Amino acid sequence: MSEMFKISLPDGSVRDMPVGSTPADVAAAIGPGLAKAALAAKVDGELVDLSRPFMGDSQLALVTSKDEADALELARHDYAHILAEAVQALFPGTQITFGPSTDDGFYYDFAPKDRPFTEEDLPAIEAKMREIIAANKPLKREVWTREDLIARWKSEGESFKAEWAAELPEGEELTVYWSGGDWLDMCRGPHLPSTGKLDPAAFKLTRVSGAYWRGDQKNAMLSRIYGTGWLNKKQLDAHLTRLEEAAKRDHRKLGQEMDLFHLQAEAHGSVFWHPKGYVIWRELEAYMRRAIDGAGYREVKTPQVMDARQWEQSGHWGKYRENMFVIPDEVPNVEDEGPIISDDADWMALKPMNCPAHVLIFRQGIKSYRDLPMRLYENGCCHRNEPHGALHGLMRVRQFTQDDAHIFCREDQIVAEVQAFCELADRVYRDFGFTYAIKLALRPENRFGTEAMWNQAEAELRDAVARAGLASAEYGWEELPGEGAFYAPKLEWHLTDAIGRTWQVGTIQSDRVLPERLDASYVAEDGARHRPVMLHRAIFGSYERFIGILIEHFAGKLPVWLAPVQAVVATIVSDADGYAGEVTAKLKAAGVRVETDLRNEKINYKVREHSLQKVPYLLVVGKREAEEGTVAIRTLGEQQQKVVSLDEAIALLRDAAVAPDLRPHTA
Repeated sequence: MSEMFKISLPDGSVRDMPVGSTPADVAAAIGPGLAKAALAAKVDGELVDLSRPFMGDSQLALVTSKDEADALELARHDYAHILAEAVQALFPGTQITFGPSTDDGFYYDFAPKDRPFTEEDLPAIEAKMREIIAANKPLKREVWTREDLIARWKSEGESFKAEWAAELPEGEELTVYWSGGDWLDMCRGPHLPSTGKLDPAAFKLTRVSGAYWRGDQKNAMLSRIYGTGWLNKKQLDAHLTRLEEAAKRDHRKLGQEMDLFHLQAEAHGSVFWHPKGYVIWRELEAYMRRAIDGAGYREVKTPQVMDARQWEQSGHWGKYRENMFVIPDEVPNVEDEGPIISDDADWMALKPMNCPAHVLIFRQGIKSYRDLPMRLYENGCCHRNEPHGALHGLMRVRQFTQDDAHIFCREDQIVAEVQAFCELADRVYRDFGFTYAIKLALRPENRFGTEAMWNQAEAELRDAVARAGLASAEYGWEELPGEGAFYAPKLEWHLTDAIGRTWQVGTIQSDRVLPERLDASYVAEDGARHRPVMLHRAIFGSYERFIGILIEHFAGKLPVWLAPVQAVVATIVSDADGYAGEVTAKLKAAGVRVETDLRNEKINYKVREHSLQKVPYLLVVGKREAEEGTVAIRTLGEQQQKVVSLDEAIALLRDAAVAPDLRPHTA
């Protein structure tokens, strides 16, 4: 009797399968419907091809389109391979390199024979991909020797693939996947059983860009083709609609239209805030100051430039120097001859974060256990030397200001302080209308400290979130293994915006490393010196990025209290100019940010223009309104206007302009 393997299924049943059997065989044994629906398998928790034979008794879970995360990963990986096959069929001599899946699709990097690819090439490539999908070509895995694989790539002129194959670790199993019997790529897999498992209407090629081989600008420039891929056309259409909506909300586009800010090459990655944009900044700053004042923080201001020796002691000079702007500590040579800076200059650096400076404030004078917790807050301007290609509007910049604070506390105060921060962050995000998820990033593989220390730190954060009543499905509570910092676990707040995107914004992490490195201590009740625990925390994250998120979340139609211009008084006829001035003056006296539009233009033109500027209220006045002491109010986004007395209008706008934290809260 031949040997049998015991295959355990998720429902608890066990099937005896002969040696050489595959997950596909199990699916077929269960029924034809499952055999058709199965896309891949999880064998002992590892995602594998349906055609991979079992190696012994195994736990098996069959993957279908209902297992969306795994199914999407497989589909996008296959779309990338089919893209490469299509390109080589249409453009012979093109070399292939790599093609991974991404969060919403895939890309592949090519070395074209004659010219870089352009977006004009994409329709033909898409058509060829659909041909390959329609052919339902089987995707078959093979294990090759290193020598055979390198020889194959060299014989076909695939120098990039040959280089990569030669550098793969010794002892690693080298696998290829055939598409039918006429095209292959080097890949770990897994893949779908055949190209026909993909929906030919569920993908779209989106753009072309340049990319360096292996991400190094010293290497050859390649052509990267991007695509988005899904399980069905409905998912693709929904994604394309989201992209279209996101394009309308792009903060860079709206920032220009609304005259909020601009960026230019003379200051890469630094924002030029215009008067209207800086109104938003100032309102956020005032809001956050009220929040931190009420929560017992003390605001500080620390230097922009600090000696390199300080950064060496903190550990940033060794681990973070490539992202720091360094400055020679000497007067530059002003003569025409000779170097500007000598070889023996001492070095300083623009601060990339505020933490070390806050430790230096804490160290001034002797601190007692009675002084703790000490909460130091700073609207701290920082600089990080981000690559030019990584910069993105307000979302990723080189100069940014954090709503940064560090809480120095005793071990017995950690849970209460983190709980208080959770409650503060909850109030802030609710004031801005965001829902959010809280995630706990757990110990990474490479870390400082003992297992006992990590157990304690992770338990403290869990306990604090639970005490705040936020460790539930309602708040998206999730634990992320391996995602913590090397010195501490951390809590993260992920906001969800109006079109369903998530943004990681707030964070709090407990740090026992930096106080040790920078020799921070306090005198405990026993008279001995102890190290404080340092809680790093932020809610906005950075003002720049948070403003960018707000602009996109609200599509520029900011809440009235944040709007740079809250109302415009616009005249229909010049006879009403004097009355318009009176209305404007009374609104200003009531604390409303208001402008007057007396231009000799038709009122419909004025309405359209101020709507594009996202002004919340337009107060239209003509001869009749002047005589009756009324105004016609048009609210942004509404078609109808209503006529009210001037006193009613002032009361309406004054109330609408109040920040949410200053409104009376009813029980």
